[in-house]
Amino acid sequence: MEFDYLWLLLLPVFFGLGWLAARIDIRQLLRDSRAVPKAYFEGLNFLLNEQPDRALGALVSVAHHHPDAVELQFALGSLFRKRGELDRAIKLHQSILQRPDLSPDVRSQALQALGEDYQRAGLLDRAEDSYRQLLDNGQATEARMALLNIYQQEREWQKAIDMASQLPDAAHAHQHEVAQFYCELAQRAMSASQWEVAGPYLQSALEVHRKCVRATLLQGDLALMQGQPDAARQAWLRIEQQNPDYLHMVAEKVLRIYQDEGRQDEGLTLLRGLYQRYPSLDLLEPLNLALQQAGKLQDSYELLRDEVRRQPSLLGLDRLLQVQLLVAPPERRADLEQVRNLVHQHADKHNMHSCRHCGFRARQYFWHCPGCAEWESYSALRGQASLP
Repeated sequence: MEFDYLWLLLLPVFFGLGWLAARIDIRQLLRDSRAVPKAYFEGLNFLLNEQPDRALGALVSVAHHHPDAVELQFALGSLFRKRGELDRAIKLHQSILQRPDLSPDVRSQALQALGEDYQRAGLLDRAEDSYRQLLDNGQATEARMALLNIYQQEREWQKAIDMASQLPDAAHAHQHEVAQFYCELAQRAMSASQWEVAGPYLQSALEVHRKCVRATLLQGDLALMQGQPDAARQAWLRIEQQNPDYLHMVAEKVLRIYQDEGRQDEGLTLLRGLYQRYPSLDLLEPLNLALQQAGKLQDSYELLRDEVRRQPSLLGLDRLLQVQLLVAPPERRADLEQVRNLVHQHADKHNMHSCRHCGFRARQYFWHCPGCAEWESYSALRGQASLP
């Protein structure tokens, strides 16, 4: 095979073309770097050095002299929002939307940013209008999530249900929330004595989420309001199949129905059985109180003693000392009361429900956490300080 010397002649040509291309790229890069304002780099430097105030001043200067730099405008608006300067963020994003040559993508980005500004400022009606303009483009899912959040803040439960149904995988991803929305509607109707309206809402809640304890609990409340104590008792006892941790919330109500029917012993036997299957101090407390009211102090004492042995806690010890005070001879009561008061002060600090999502603690049980706005995030059982 003979070597073609023509390739040797072409090598200098290739080198020359490569050198020329490199020179062109370098010149273009130098022109681009000179086009970027010095204040822009100063702003980045301030951000990297955690000097947000000076960075903001530098970027504002750049944005003022280069109003066509849209990405910089968005970055600046985000900084305004994070600093709480919502008026400036809103005006900036509104100015972007007023541009005549805006592309669809940039317009959507500006509407999204403006909706976030309005929402942070508490102007929920304006935020809703911004997000609704995004429902027919690529940011529809994010807009629907934002609208779902707004409707919850406004307590517009039917709108929240409709919006949740439009989200991807709505049949499963938001079933807990939608069930709670129906419960909110039912509770509102029950407060207005609109019983015929409340019932279907509760049924819808259980169709969406069959283990929605709140819906079953409200079904019992609704039946009792309508003068149907037996139906109320049956509804409340169905909670055992949904989540037995919530049984303590209806134990006293169930027992009261038995008492009204003159079958208190049968009710106490039922509560004993529930406690034996699902032992907890929360469930023991209504049983313990009923035993004390019935004069069965020894039974109350033995149950509390066994509970403290099973699950040592300050709250359990506090309840045990309370019963001991009732049966102790007069000469021992002063000492017992002093010990009990000391234990009670410490036990009471831990006698709370807590949110699994944000850790917010409260004595009252909330279906909707006031700290982080999550649904069904509160522990059904109260936290109890354990004994060594």
